[in-house]
This record gives sequence, structure tokens and C-alpha cells, in this order.
Amino acid sequence: MSGFITRALHTQARVKDANGALRMPIYENAAFEFNTAEEIDDVSIGKRVGHVYTRSSNPTVENFESSVKNLTNSLGVIAFSSGMAAISTAILTLVKAGDSVITTKYLFGHTLSFFQNTLSSFGVNVKFVNILDEKEVEKACDTSVKLIFLESISNPQLQVADLKKLSALSHSHNIPLIVDTTATPFYMFDAKRFGVDIEVLSSTKFISGGGTSVGGLIIEYGSFDWKKTENLKPNYSQAGHFAFLHKARKEIFQGLGAVLSPTNAYLQTLGLETMALRIDRACENTLALAVWLQEKREIKNVNYPLLKSSPFYDISKKQFRYAGSILTVELEDKESAYRFMNRLKIIRRATNLHDNKSLIVSPYFVIYPFNSHEEKISLSITPGLMRLSVGIEDMDDLKEDIEQALGS
Repeated sequence: MSGFITRALHTQARVKDANGALRMPIYENAAFEFNTAEEIDDVSIGKRVGHVYTRSSNPTVENFESSVKNLTNSLGVIAFSSGMAAISTAILTLVKAGDSVITTKYLFGHTLSFFQNTLSSFGVNVKFVNILDEKEVEKACDTSVKLIFLESISNPQLQVADLKKLSALSHSHNIPLIVDTTATPFYMFDAKRFGVDIEVLSSTKFISGGGTSVGGLIIEYGSFDWKKTENLKPNYSQAGHFAFLHKARKEIFQGLGAVLSPTNAYLQTLGLETMALRIDRACENTLALAVWLQEKREIKNVNYPLLKSSPFYDISKKQFRYAGSILTVELEDKESAYRFMNRLKIIRRATNLHDNKSLIVSPYFVIYPFNSHEEKISLSITPGLMRLSVGIEDMDDLKEDIEQALGS
């Protein structure tokens, strides 16, 4: 099987269901019985595959992870209770107090807060750089740096870095590259081909099938030599090429307990089956809407990476099948933006992304509520800016809704 949708539909479970169910059932329970004491010992220490306790592993969650692994041709996948849990686990697997990480301030608000506030409390130094400036990134690379982190398309600024160049730079310094691909999940973007070592994303978004459930993923591509990473040496001696996954799952994941529920794993496995179809529709809608919005005299600015006016048009065409289904629209001020949003009838005022429904929020007040005005402006976030996550509605209905909200 080579087609994405075919593989999404027909990934085989590790163990065939006793009743021949076409989809892995929901194993919504805590513990699993073994025939002998020796068997539970063997599974607990990893001598054989099985499930002891759902906080560590579960058949329904395992099936979801296997489906993603099959679709990404990756070394391994770990599913989490949220995208932030995936991000924090990936980072904490690689750093300890006294280490440094390189990232950019052009990050989603909660991710930025994690780097600005949470990591510092663990004694980790965060070097914020202009991720588009290779010389600035390289200057920040020293022996204390354990990873480089960014978003494939920054949310909500829609900035796009050249990931092949960034990967080559990071690997020349023996530093792994971690990319949050929530805006461009694996149907849209072949992370391994562009040199990404670890992909993290919120499976709440396109994968869940329309905002049905919260979850997150770490996808490890086996492209980085972990014996070069001081903090993973004990794990490398035990697990070799799987050192990162070994520490991430056996230590950080189990220690923090950010477990994806079996019911959410079932919903997200189901969402995988139609993800490509929904992405096709939503992203085609987004580009068409962005082009149309550019002609509206009431709108101050429209930003989408596949608009020819975008400075990221060429790199987006090169890296992505689609440049996501998020665009931003800027009106003159908060009053104009809120009047527009409050008049919308089809487009919903809600914070999620990549739902089947179109959703809109004010990044200034919703995504970065606790940052100073000066910092928001430095991040290209103005009071009149709105982030629109475009859904799969009929285009004529979306246009009509926007027309009446603008008062055109």
C-alpha cells in the first residue's frame, strides 16, 4: 500500500481483535491481566510486548500510534494528552539544568510561555533568535545547546523558515531539529525529507476529525545520531538508535503522566481515515478565501503564505503540499475587528484550529493575553488582527458571511 488514504484506512493492528472488529475497540480500562507472574515481569521490563497499565500503554492508543507510524514512515511515535504535553516531553527528554535551547519568539502563545517561563524554572537557558537569519542561529550554537525548536508555520504570524537549510546548520553542530507541525501535519509536509529529526504536533486539530478530542504526538524519524547527545548516553547504551524514544516514553512520559485516553485515541484513529479529504477541502478554501479577501477595501491586510504577496510564498511552495488552513485578517483597530467578529453568523468565535467549522479569534487578546503591548507589537500582533481557521463549508456561504459582517 502506497497511497496515504489507503494506508490510513488499512493499517493492521499488532494483535487481531478477537471478534474481528474492523476498527480497534476502545480499551477504556486501567489494568490488564496476565496468565502468569513471569509474563507480567517480562512485559514490565520490556522483554516482551504487551500492556500492563494504561498510563504506560494501552491497545487502543498503541493502534493510533502504529497508524501514525505507518503514515509517516517514522522510527517511532508517542501519543499524548495534548500538543503541549508532546512539546514539553520532547524538550525535557533532551535538556537538563544548565543546558540551552534555541528557538524564536514567533511561537503560539502557550508554547512561547513554556519557553519564556516554565523552562527557566528548570534551570534551562532559552536563546531567542531570528530563526530566519542563519547567521544569527549559527552564532547562538554552542556546546550548551541541546536542540533547535520552531513551528513549520508560526501561529499566528505565518512565518516560514527554510527547514532544509536550518537542518543542515543544526546537524553541522550535532544539534537535533524539533519542529511543531500543527499547522502542516504529515499529509501536508514530509518532515523527514526536509531534515526534521523530531516532529511534534497537536492531534486535536486536523487529525481528530473536527475538534472531537484533545491529543498530541511526538514523531521521531531516526535521522539523528543520539550517541552524540550527552544527556542520552545512558539510554543509548540500553536502546541504541531508539535512545530518544526510550527516555521520552520510559522516563518523561511515564513520569509526567500526560496520557492520551483510549477514547480519544479511538476518535483520532478514526479522524486519520478522513484527514486527507478534510485537509484538501479546508486548504483549497483557505487559498481561495485569502485571494478574495485581498480585494476587500475594508481590510487593512491579509496574510497567508501562499499569497504571491507573501515573503514566504516560494519557500512554502517548496516545502508544503498546502500551507495550512490558517490566514490572518487585519482591520484598523480592536473596535473594527470585534464589530466584524460579532456580526459573523457561520464563522464561529472559538479558539481551536483545523476544525471542520471555520473559527476566528483575536490573537492579541486570546492567544497572548498576558504579554505586554510592546511584546505583542514586536511579534506582529496588533489589536485589529484576527486569526481565521478556515473550515470545509461551502465557499459561497463563507464569502456571504464575511460580506455581511464587513457591512459591504
